[in-house]
Amino acid sequence: MAERYLVKEVAAPQGVVVPEGLRKKIERNTGLLAQKKEAMAAKKKLNKVKRHDIKMRASKYEKMYRAADRQSINLRRQAKATGNFYVEPEAKMMFITRISGINKMAPKPRKILKLLRLDQLHKGVFVKCNKPMLNMLKPIMPYITCGYPNLKTVKNLVLKRGFAKVQGSRIPLQSNDIISDNLGKFGIHGVDDLVHELYTVGPNFKRANNFLWAFKLNSPKGGFVRKKHGFHEPKGGDWGNREELINDLIRKML
Repeated sequence: MAERYLVKEVAAPQGVVVPEGLRKKIERNTGLLAQKKEAMAAKKKLNKVKRHDIKMRASKYEKMYRAADRQSINLRRQAKATGNFYVEPEAKMMFITRISGINKMAPKPRKILKLLRLDQLHKGVFVKCNKPMLNMLKPIMPYITCGYPNLKTVKNLVLKRGFAKVQGSRIPLQSNDIISDNLGKFGIHGVDDLVHELYTVGPNFKRANNFLWAFKLNSPKGGFVRKKHGFHEPKGGDWGNREELINDLIRKML
């Protein structure tokens, strides 16, 4: 007689029991991860729009610069053809850099240099070319050299030596987000906007200039000529207004 075996129904194995605290933590992390992915996607979409706007504004600025250069060339040709003289437009902006130390300096020029943020050797700043500023520069002229930078020089200074002043900290300009977070309310969202505002001395020049930390430059390659003599003296020197020749000096100090 065949043996009969009793087969009992065995319930399917249940999953591992998860503690209530761990289950809540997993659900919370899952929700946070989903929110983070949504925020990243929205930010990526917004950054794409911002990059397009910055690119279009940069293209517009380039067209403006080329049109201004072409107009100046045409006016010079017309003046030459008619036997007249073409008077170049007055500069709106000037770059100042300190070339002398603090030894044997009177209190007044020392205070002016501090107001202009030129508290160290080879520091440089942008300033407006208006009457009050030019009068302020007269007492400190033997301690500085200045001139009118072109567009290429302004770009090189901002890109190579530009640092932002955010809550008293010196932060490198690594992305346009730093500029947009601090100057976005003034319509400045990128490096091209910042350079355009400085070069053209726009309505927000003061805010853009104060946003930038004073430029720290190197000693020029080949050294100075004669620091104690003026640039326009017969034998040559260093201090004083170099006008457009400041671009050559800045290129040696970058």
